Amino acid sequence: MSSTASQFPEFGHALRKYFAFEPGFTPLNHGGFGATPRPVLDASNELTLQLEANPDAFIWQRYEAKLNEVRRHLAQLISADLDECVLVPNVCNGINTVLRNFEWRKEDVIIITNCTFSPIGNAARHISQTSSCPSVVEFTLSFPEPRADLLQRWRLFLRKLSSTSGTGAGRRKIVGIVDSIVSGPGLLMPWREMVQTCREEGVWSIVDAAHSLGQEPVDLRTVQPDFWVSSCSKWLFARRGCAVLYVPKRNQHIIKSALPTQIHAPFSPDTSTFGSRFAWFGSLDVTIALSIPAALQFRELLGGEERINAYCHALAVAGGKRLQEILGTRQMDQTHGHIWTANMVAVQLPLGADIAPSFDIMHAFQVRLIERHKIYASQWYHNGRWWIRASAQVYNEISDFERLGYVVLDVCRGIEESRRVEVKL
Repeated sequence: MSSTASQFPEFGHALRKYFAFEPGFTPLNHGGFGATPRPVLDASNELTLQLEANPDAFIWQRYEAKLNEVRRHLAQLISADLDECVLVPNVCNGINTVLRNFEWRKEDVIIITNCTFSPIGNAARHISQTSSCPSVVEFTLSFPEPRADLLQRWRLFLRKLSSTSGTGAGRRKIVGIVDSIVSGPGLLMPWREMVQTCREEGVWSIVDAAHSLGQEPVDLRTVQPDFWVSSCSKWLFARRGCAVLYVPKRNQHIIKSALPTQIHAPFSPDTSTFGSRFAWFGSLDVTIALSIPAALQFRELLGGEERINAYCHALAVAGGKRLQEILGTRQMDQTHGHIWTANMVAVQLPLGADIAPSFDIMHAFQVRLIERHKIYASQWYHNGRWWIRASAQVYNEISDFERLGYVVLDVCRGIEESRRVEVKL
């Protein structure tokens, strides 16, 4: 080990001491809910004590400066300007904010995919159903699929919609919701190219980047999406309940209100700026967003973004290979170089394709994995097959994936046996 590497903590199970996991629990679902490190919890608790010592002084005199410092850190991380970044409670809130600020007309369109995170897809449909506009159309993702094929289909799909959109003032709005990393089944999308295609075809782009911060480098000055939202509590290690919404200055006229509509910030006389619209929502726990600097400091303690993601990506690749061997199936990402893989891996489960998604199946996985075996990774049904999505994090080792493989193999056998019994009855 080099002297440079030796100054940082060792990754793997030795790092569990920095987290609050109960003994014996094997976490492989970091992409689901994240995990807040103890140093971040300690820093957040200290902020809570400062707030409670004198709420008026904290909120009136200190909060604005602290919040702007958080925004400054995030803007630097994603290569954006401070005035283009605001904090929202979560990614769903951020995307809802954008969708509900557009002035929709009957001829307008929102594009989702069959893999769009369900609350976001439901939000688009709700807007359409309650006001009779816009219409919602679905672009189909069928993994595994060559990237070139997906990008070609995406361009043709947008071009077909754009060709009937009219011109000038009567031109309809087409808004595409693009995943940077598809939550289920956890694949790294060619989102930069998809955003560029949106721009070339006259389509607004909203990037659901829930999983991006903490998994991949982001340069929004280069990519230039119309809107972009990412969680700070999944892979970035902040407390649950904070996300960053990026709106470039060219599009800020669209966002007339936060969601819910903000009240006048008690600490600032200027209510005209974009940031002021998101500064104060009333009685929320303001210390959640203020935990972000501590999360970034912890990541520096570990060696920074490149070291963290090099370890997690390599472990995801190796873990996926081991799961594939144990389960006797295949990885969803079969490309040379694993171009679909960031820090999560999807492996097919040994379950019959005729087992349809149901509450009973999902509940069986949760009970048997969490309660019986104290281990968890999420399950997905995609393209006629069942898959398990395992997350690789700095506190994991290859043995975690091996344990998951043998446990999941046993669970799948149990589900298949239960199905055979039901068929006989």
